[in-house]
Amino acid sequence: MSFDSHFRSSVLLIIRVDQLIGGGSYNILVVEDTILLAQHYAAVLEAAGMQVEIVSDPMQLLDVLPEFNPDLILMDIYMPGCTGVEASQIIRQHIAYCNLPIVYLSTESALERQLEALRVGGDDFLHKTISDEHLVEAIRIRAKRFRALAMLMNRDGLTGLFNHINLKLLLEREISQTLRRDSPLSFVMLDIDHFKLVNDQYGHPVGDQVIKSLARLLSQRLRSGDIAARYGGEEFAVILPDTPAEAAKTLIDGLRQEFAKVSYVHEDGEFTSTFSAGISTSPPYQEMESLIAAADGALYQAKHNGRNRVDLESNTD
Repeated sequence: MSFDSHFRSSVLLIIRVDQLIGGGSYNILVVEDTILLAQHYAAVLEAAGMQVEIVSDPMQLLDVLPEFNPDLILMDIYMPGCTGVEASQIIRQHIAYCNLPIVYLSTESALERQLEALRVGGDDFLHKTISDEHLVEAIRIRAKRFRALAMLMNRDGLTGLFNHINLKLLLEREISQTLRRDSPLSFVMLDIDHFKLVNDQYGHPVGDQVIKSLARLLSQRLRSGDIAARYGGEEFAVILPDTPAEAAKTLIDGLRQEFAKVSYVHEDGEFTSTFSAGISTSPPYQEMESLIAAADGALYQAKHNGRNRVDLESNTD
């Protein structure tokens, strides 16, 4: 691909991402120990259509972050117990939040101190004298940019599903919430059967159609709280919160039957495809890697047992 073609493709992708994120509501986390001031910021941002959560004690940040899932943190620098700079350093130690925008809103006017605050974890610095109108616009611009970059980084380019890296971050979060709620979580590994033969016989563009077809089926048929990802190649993964093993098997087996009915057209006629799946459930598994390994083992068993089937791993049979 030439440089011009690559550049045009990149521009079109950025435009499409901008269309997808649109002007939707952004989640803004306000960290400010002066309650009246925090409530003022919240009222201004909410009037502009944003969702706002207030944290008056920065030591509570790590408890709020996974539940609220902010697009941006608006934070004071000088707070008792833990400064905004110290809080930023703590946030940046967690991989899930290493790119989350942190905007300081403070009366600090010394340039050196502002630069130091940015150096250790912040992304921007706004003075508390900023007008409400300019505050809203500054926050909206940064939150929208974060959403766009997150979509480009977290999504698989071919299918639009979450990618491998983001899947693991989401699975860690779901396991943690499952243990807190004492509810079951099922994890599914899916693999398109004989996919290499599809590529070899019909070509990679047709193979891509099969991959996109399964991704579309997962996106359309899974429940709102479920999470689908492209694990790699012809492999997919699905996170099913609050779902015991047998219910997960029923759900995925229904998708398997539906996928097997889809026809793909090529120059020599039509063909259909199938997938195999393996399912593991927490409990008993409480670690991400063991949950993935168990589902992968069940997938291998499904392949070994003839393909085009869904198997539970042995501890959930």
